[in-house]
Amino acid sequence: MKSKRGAQGTIVGKIHPDVLDFTVGKDTVLDLDLAVWDCLGTAAHVTMLSRMRVKPPVLVTEERNSVVAALADVIREVQAGRFTITAADQDVHLAVERRLTESLGELGRKVHTGRSRNDQVAVDIRLHIRDMLLGLTEEVAGLAEALTAFGRRHLRLPMVGRTHLQPAMPSSVGLWATAYAEMLLDDLMPVEAAYLYNDRCPLGSAAGYGVPLPVDRALTARLLGFSATHHNVFHASNARGKNESVLLAACGQIMLSLSRLAEDLILFSMPEFGYFVLPAELCTGSSIMPQKRNPDVLELIRAKAATVLGYGTAANTILKAMPGGYNRDLQETKELYMEGLRVTRASLRIMTLLARELKACPDRLRAAFAPGVFATDRALELVAGGMPFRDAYRHVRENLEGLALADPDLALAAKTHEGGTAGLDFGYYQGRIREARRTARERRRRSQAAFARLLGNKFPLA
Repeated sequence: MKSKRGAQGTIVGKIHPDVLDFTVGKDTVLDLDLAVWDCLGTAAHVTMLSRMRVKPPVLVTEERNSVVAALADVIREVQAGRFTITAADQDVHLAVERRLTESLGELGRKVHTGRSRNDQVAVDIRLHIRDMLLGLTEEVAGLAEALTAFGRRHLRLPMVGRTHLQPAMPSSVGLWATAYAEMLLDDLMPVEAAYLYNDRCPLGSAAGYGVPLPVDRALTARLLGFSATHHNVFHASNARGKNESVLLAACGQIMLSLSRLAEDLILFSMPEFGYFVLPAELCTGSSIMPQKRNPDVLELIRAKAATVLGYGTAANTILKAMPGGYNRDLQETKELYMEGLRVTRASLRIMTLLARELKACPDRLRAAFAPGVFATDRALELVAGGMPFRDAYRHVRENLEGLALADPDLALAAKTHEGGTAGLDFGYYQGRIREARRTARERRRRSQAAFARLLGNKFPLA
């Protein structure tokens, strides 16, 4: 259906209003999360322009200072919720440029020299991801700490270990809880890989082919606290989207861990098991059944794990058939990575609340032990006395009733090897948690120090 509205004017020309609506999509909302980072990227860019050795200079130091001061004002507008992005702006980049032009006139029209929205959005996303990954790391550490503390409180509390959901061997609540803590700490390995992958500055690559100006890309990378640039400008352009895909893969691993933990808690808090009691304030009720306390939080985490994994698949599928160079398809990866991060971080926070208030039920945990649970341990005792394993296996299977008086506490105490029920090293867990937090906080401190130097003002801005 043909629109009756005329073409709408934008900074980059007149566009049919229906095309404008379609291409802008959700950017007027999503890009608000990038506004502070866009201002910081622009501050680094104009600082570099003011030092670029060309005649006449693109910007002199006084002009650079005026632009940076105006950018600081925009950051304060963003923080106060007064900054808006219109459809005519199309995105955060042109919205910031509009604000600079409104306040600085002709000077505001110079800031885009030697830059494209392609490298501009790429650096915005990388700054945003870097900040979010640091928060994500601290939240993983927080949940690992809560699970480790729960495991330590119930270190020797017996719990039936299961395979195929069937009773298998003696275990403990301490072993169960710290297993999930360690799983999450291991999930920080792909998070670290995502951080390192992200820690390259694309600024100065422009539309992916560089510019005929002596831009100092290493300078802008340092100003923004990146460890290095993307050396090849074409690669800097192609890395957009793939960077988001790597991030979503890391989030997916965390959500897989959370989903399995959630499933255990749903099962083991059922009345038929009764091993754990979920905190009442983190459960929901029924509109018709007065007695219900539903584990909705845990069920949603299971579902949200599928959602985040789906975001990763969507990002990869968008990239799969794209030719080299910038393509507008990449706009779709923005919402995917933002939502993936938001969901993962929210899931970590809610699970930490639950882990801190989770209660164990010793009587129910001990009552679940049946003679068969001790069968493997007994077979190995016979082996230790000289009986071949297959003979011991057959003997125990034919005499399970002889294990009726087996003691789960003694069974737990017998496994003193590394990582066993009596061999857990809580210093190991605490050390990894401390190191994760220390690394995240030191990286944040370095980033904020770089931004403070760039703006000539304490960051975050008051």
